Amino acid sequence: MRQVLQLLHFGYHQAMSCIFPVSIFATLALSSVIKVPLIHRYDAILLILLVVQYLMYRSGLETRDEIKVICLFHLIGLALELYKVKMGSWSYPEPGYTKWLGVPLYSGFMYASVASFMCQVWRRLRMDMTGWPGLTPAALLGGAIYFNFFTHHFIPDFRWWLTVLVFIVFWKTWIIYRVRTTTYRMPLTLAFIIVGFFIWLAENIATFFGAWKYPDQHQTWQLVSFSKISSWFLLVIISVIIVAQLKYVKSKSNNDT
Repeated sequence: MRQVLQLLHFGYHQAMSCIFPVSIFATLALSSVIKVPLIHRYDAILLILLVVQYLMYRSGLETRDEIKVICLFHLIGLALELYKVKMGSWSYPEPGYTKWLGVPLYSGFMYASVASFMCQVWRRLRMDMTGWPGLTPAALLGGAIYFNFFTHHFIPDFRWWLTVLVFIVFWKTWIIYRVRTTTYRMPLTLAFIIVGFFIWLAENIATFFGAWKYPDQHQTWQLVSFSKISSWFLLVIISVIIVAQLKYVKSKSNNDT
């Protein structure tokens, strides 16, 4: 019975942490079958997601600091989207007033939803880490991962070398999380893999509902390549590095006061 209660408690906080990502999928699904009058679909999605973020903040589901992190990830994701669309990696074929250089502004929220989940689950499960490598190695690795998403179009792709570096840099790092009165832990790299896999599943849902299209999906929808899991694995690392460092700075400032 205790194990069931633990699982239900854990599932509840995971579900609550996914409110914003689920809102995105629900909006994509509904907007694919329900036409909003006088406005393009991409513009309607942006407005709805802005309202969801506002309501989450006003209701206390997200804090001011978490909103700041989400805005940061929105900008990081939007920059990557602008470049990838320009390079032909994927496209947004529908019209929209809030498209810039072929990229709808709502697309940054798909990256921000990862940050929203990270912030929420960190707070709800009272997470902590042991063996954190420190700001310098984590930031250098995160920066190298992010820039590799840009540079692999004209120089060799170093994602597998970077993946090896991830296991080296974070091999001592464990996530500590708490479910009710019990403390659990897992290797951080395992958490990267699990979250990356679920984002890949979410990506399949998003492309099915036309959030964007890969070149092989224009005629008919196809399963997103399994190789994309490695991309999301690396992208999650950037998310965790930023969120973990901000949480560390926040806790340190609180302790100093």
